[in-house]
Amino acid sequence: MTHGAKDQEIEMLRAEVEMLMKERESLVRVTGAAAAFVANMDIHALPRSAYEAADLLAQCVNGVPEDTLADALRSVHAEVALDVPERRRKPREPR
Repeated sequence: MTHGAKDQEIEMLRAEVEMLMKERESLVRVTGAAAAFVANMDIHALPRSAYEAADLLAQCVNGVPEDTLADALRSVHAEVALDVPERRRKPREPR
């Protein structure tokens, strides 16, 4: 492989990594917004037709690694209460 071809390959890889980092940044922001939405969602206020979509969204958010989820929430400046057993047992207060 010539020096010029190697430089070109390195530049292509650099561009690909930059593109992937921008894509990750966008996906992290979407994840943060989704996590904030799920955490603040009142299931009783949703129409029944949205239950399945809300459940799917919640499952996807719950599958995100904890450190990535923390990055995601920071990216959208969201504050979400920790999901601890006590919080889950306590009924939501009506608004």
